[in-house]
Parts: sequence; C-alpha cells; structure tokens
Amino acid sequence: MAENGFSVVPRAPGEARTASRAAPGEEHGTRLAVAEAADVAADPRTVARRTGLDAVLDQLDSELVGLAPVKTRIREVAALLVVDRLRDEHGLASERPSLHMCFTGNPGTGKTTVARRMAEILHRLGYVERGHLVSVTREDMVGQYVGHTAPKTREVLKKAYGGVLFIDEAYYLHRPENERDYGQEAIEILLQAMENERDKLVVILAGYKDRMDDFFGSNPGMQSRVAHHIDFPDFTVDELMSIGDLMLEQRAYRFSPEAREVFRDYIERRQRRPRFAHGRSIRNAIDRARLRQASRLFESETALGRDELITIEAEDLLKSSVFARSDE
Repeated sequence: MAENGFSVVPRAPGEARTASRAAPGEEHGTRLAVAEAADVAADPRTVARRTGLDAVLDQLDSELVGLAPVKTRIREVAALLVVDRLRDEHGLASERPSLHMCFTGNPGTGKTTVARRMAEILHRLGYVERGHLVSVTREDMVGQYVGHTAPKTREVLKKAYGGVLFIDEAYYLHRPENERDYGQEAIEILLQAMENERDKLVVILAGYKDRMDDFFGSNPGMQSRVAHHIDFPDFTVDELMSIGDLMLEQRAYRFSPEAREVFRDYIERRQRRPRFAHGRSIRNAIDRARLRQASRLFESETALGRDELITIEAEDLLKSSVFARSDE
C-alpha cells in the first residue's frame, strides 16, 4: 500500500524503510527489484504530481499576485521536504527537519494565505496528519488570572495537532511592561510543544518584522526553534491593481475604463492614509464599490442588462471618503 505516493511499505513519517530478508537464491533478484523501485521513487517531479504538491504550488501562484521571493522560499522548502523523503526511501539517514516558521510583513500581504497553503504542502508530503490551519492571537492563549493561561494554551495546541498553528502578532504574547501579564507562561508551554511535539504540529509566528525581531531578542529559545524566516514585501501599485482585477473577476465584476483610472488614483491616495492593509484594503474598497453600484442600479427605472450588472463605474469609486480629503 502506498503512503502519499512514497513508499510501498506503510510506516511512520520518520521511520526508515527496512528490507525484508530474502532467501539465498533470491538475494540478487531482491536487490535488483529494490534498486529499480528506488530509481522510480527517486523522481521528484513524479512525487510532486502523485502527492498533489504541484497543484498546491500552482494554486499559490494563481491566487497571490507578486510575492516572488515568498513563492521562491516556499518552493525551496517543498523541494527540501521532497528530497528528504526520497533520501528516506533510499535508506539514507534523515531526521525530521525543523519546520517552524516566522512570516513578517505588513497587514494584507498574504501571510495567512501562504500559511494555509503551507499546511496543505506539509500534509501532502506526510509531515502533518490533517493539514488544517488554526489561526490565533494572544487573546486565544493568554489568560487574565492565575491558572487561566495554561489550559487556554494547551487547548489551542490540541486543536492545532495534526496541522499548523498560525499565531498572528505573536509579539503580543508577552507584555513585559505589565508585571501581572501571564503571557510568558504561554510562551514556555509553546516552546515545549515546538521542541517535543514537532511530529504533531508546525508553528508559524507572524507580525511586523521589527517587532518580531524584538520578540526573538527577548525570547532566544523561540529564535532557536524557528528555522525558516520569510519576509513578505509590500505590494506595488501595479500589483494592487492586479489584485483588484483578480477579486473582481472572482466575483464576476469588472471596471469600466474610467473606473480603472480612478481606482489607481484611489490606491495611491489610500496608501498615504493610516492603517493601509494592502490586499485587505483592496478587498474592502471593492466591497464598498459594489455597494455603491448596487445602490445606483437600484434607483434605475430601466431594465438592467449584463453589462450594467457587472460593471463598476467611476462614480462608484469617487464617492469614497478618500477623495473627499482636502489635503489630497
């Protein structure tokens, strides 16, 4: 029976394959058969197709605009895991690699989406059992009184077993300026799980780069357990335009030519305002434009054709408060 397309003999993810003992007259033939099987197994592209890894990586490319360095790092990690499993197939000594990660970047740059795809990759290659993503923040792990933090943190870990635990704004886990803060207890429990239960879950920490650097500086044990640090760059205006087009296409909408020009202007203005969140802000802008389009069409007393129903016009964007600011 095959295990994720890798092995003929079922075994635990980290268990080396053992050859059955052959009779003296069969020994040569057995070695040839094993060698031939190994040659077939040692084809990374076949492994990627059998496990569906190619499909996950293609989906990551199609659903995320830009982020070339991020996609490159994810492919490198996937390649490492494939080769590691193939080494195991050949009986080469291999130890489960450290898979805990840190994603840094501004809000809306795709960290959660990539974490979700990473969980799928790890599952398809047999490194986690279920491949689900559990996304949490400080409030889910840190209690408000003595004895409250440990059970909350352990409950989160229990939910994440078999998949990926994604901790957003992880630097808020501990607030040293508050002497009654219980976050350090959550960190200590998390560190133990990251070291002793690596076969049960993978932890991804996320947040702003400078704050994550400070967090690792004050928690060296955490730094030593995180093997992969991936920085998510900001999107350019052209990339944000492409993200908007993709979101509209997924919802069966489009911009009119005039609306497209207005939307570029909107992005440039919105970038200069506080709390800009890249892809998240683009999604919110499109949702509000759809609301204005619906209100405009609702007042129409004529029959609406397909073009009217799918087209966002310039006026649906120009009513945004971004264009009402006197300083812009």
